[in-house]
Amino acid sequence: MTRMVRVELPSNLCRLAGVSREVLVIVEEPVTQRRILDAVEADYPMLRGTICDHVTRIRRPFIRFFACGEDLSHQSMDEPVPAAVSGGVEPFLILGAIAGG
Repeated sequence: MTRMVRVELPSNLCRLAGVSREVLVIVEEPVTQRRILDAVEADYPMLRGTICDHVTRIRRPFIRFFACGEDLSHQSMDEPVPAAVSGGVEPFLILGAIAGG
């Protein structure tokens, strides 16, 4: 079974992909972070390598994932996301962290 998942992108990736802040992607169940990101990269190939490394598929530094007010960045990429995200009620947020000094 597939699910329609809402994904919010940071502004720099929106510009790169030529999309608005929120995109919809179709994801196979179980809906995991990895499957969401694979769907985003499949639909928007210009984003390949911007969120996760091309080779290791590990989240890039300064990129964070949030859902339902929870930081998912350090959870397993293969763990199911909250039901509100897989049900299309809440978006899966991809944020670019800001570093400063």
